[in-house]
Amino acid sequence: MTAAPVVAVLDYGSGNVHSAVKALIEAGADARLTKDRGLIADAAGLLVPGVGAFSAVMSALRASRGDELIGRRLAGGMPVLGICVGMQVMFELGVERGVDTEGMGEWPGSVTELQAPVLPHMGWNTVRTGEGSTLFAGLEDERFYFVHSYGAQDWTLDVIKPFREPVLTWCDYGRPFLAAVENGPLSATQFHPEKSGTAGIRLLSNWISSLPASE
Repeated sequence: MTAAPVVAVLDYGSGNVHSAVKALIEAGADARLTKDRGLIADAAGLLVPGVGAFSAVMSALRASRGDELIGRRLAGGMPVLGICVGMQVMFELGVERGVDTEGMGEWPGSVTELQAPVLPHMGWNTVRTGEGSTLFAGLEDERFYFVHSYGAQDWTLDVIKPFREPVLTWCDYGRPFLAAVENGPLSATQFHPEKSGTAGIRLLSNWISSLPASE
């Protein structure tokens, strides 16, 4: 019997971590909430949760040197999955209430307030899945649970061949924003898979199935 792949859930002070661990286990992972740098470096996958303000999440990541751990994994082609603000901080800049905060810069662009009559965007919504998606395989018509007021509303990364084009999945709320990105080892969702019922568990299972086999 093949062992479940180890997924480290980065413990840096963000909320909702226990529900993420529970969902990963249900989806088939050996999920471990951890600060252990060796485990984070060696795990088959790393999940980066994120709840609250962009600036607070970035401060907590930097204080725990979590940004370094994420960067090292990505530099080595090791899979990372960001959720909610854990997705947002992968971009260059977060703009909240007139305050600019530098993000991790894995992707160009800014996270800005959604252009919608009612904020936050809270509840279930459909998405427009990018072609060739791994995360959304078999889930193209499902709904996912969102709770946020900010998002990435443009995509500006130019990919030069032979590198593959990222798979972009969009959602509409006021205007389009990125619901998910799959870009080499780095994937991320603006919605919460762990709060998205069966569809969210299946999405996490799709990601887990894509992870390298544990040694």
